[in-house]
Amino acid sequence: MIDPLAELSTEQSDPRYGQIDRLPTEQVARLMNAADATVPSAIAVAIPAISAAVDAIVARMRAGGRLFYVGAGTSGRLAVLDASECPPTFGTDPELVQGIIAGGVPALTRSVEGAEDDDAAGAQAIADRQVGALDSVVGVSASGRAPFVLGALGEAGRRDALTVALSCNAGAPLSAAALHPLEVIVGPEVVTGSTRLKAGTAQKLVLNMISTIAMVRLGRTYGNTMIEMSAANSKLADRATRMVGDITGADLSIARPALEAAGWHVKVAVLMIERGLDPDDARVLLREHGDRLESALAAEEAQGA
Repeated sequence: MIDPLAELSTEQSDPRYGQIDRLPTEQVARLMNAADATVPSAIAVAIPAISAAVDAIVARMRAGGRLFYVGAGTSGRLAVLDASECPPTFGTDPELVQGIIAGGVPALTRSVEGAEDDDAAGAQAIADRQVGALDSVVGVSASGRAPFVLGALGEAGRRDALTVALSCNAGAPLSAAALHPLEVIVGPEVVTGSTRLKAGTAQKLVLNMISTIAMVRLGRTYGNTMIEMSAANSKLADRATRMVGDITGADLSIARPALEAAGWHVKVAVLMIERGLDPDDARVLLREHGDRLESALAAEEAQGA
């Protein structure tokens, strides 16, 4: 009987870790730390491919498209995590970036038997969301061969969506199914086959890059500030106040009332302070400049020159 997974680098056993059950805790921690330190260099090799994929995704999002992540098990949980962080961090509509996990919501907290192996369910998940030619679908699978993810990418391709494959093995079937294959080769895990470790870390870092750079390119930051974030609690309200103060140079005693008047929209508050506008006029100015703070500020400066 041939084991199709046996030759995958993520399934290999590394002899350096063969005795971890007999080592002191600190030594095991140091071994894990050293193993994790190799992940960034593995990602560095893939950065040109990652960058090309992000640019292609952004082009479609600018035209009105959505971004979908699809995964199973750990990969699916990471996919849902990254997607769910976009609305609070970048103020996006929850529909703009979506995570799809094999087995649905129950699979977020427990294993759903057989869900990963259902390619038809992966295809159906894409059909259910009416994915189209402006959308982008990123399939995430450490092995690069999860049937659910392959089914999703196949259906996305048939619908002319942009397809991206993120895996941790060379020559993965997932790569062959995508326009943009991203292979981050992290090698064997400290615990053999436990791809929630280095492979999971690699996937999280790459997903961070995809969503964050896409939002930067779409103008949802100002410099490195989260100007679109939702001030949904006291910590975030304080952060928004500091942000307005940092951008405008205004004292916090001025920044906070402006934010309150602006309905806690950072960009509106900044324009109110910088240009002496009321909230409604600041919103109009933003709309006239594609909701981009930098463009709105530059336009006003040019008018005043």
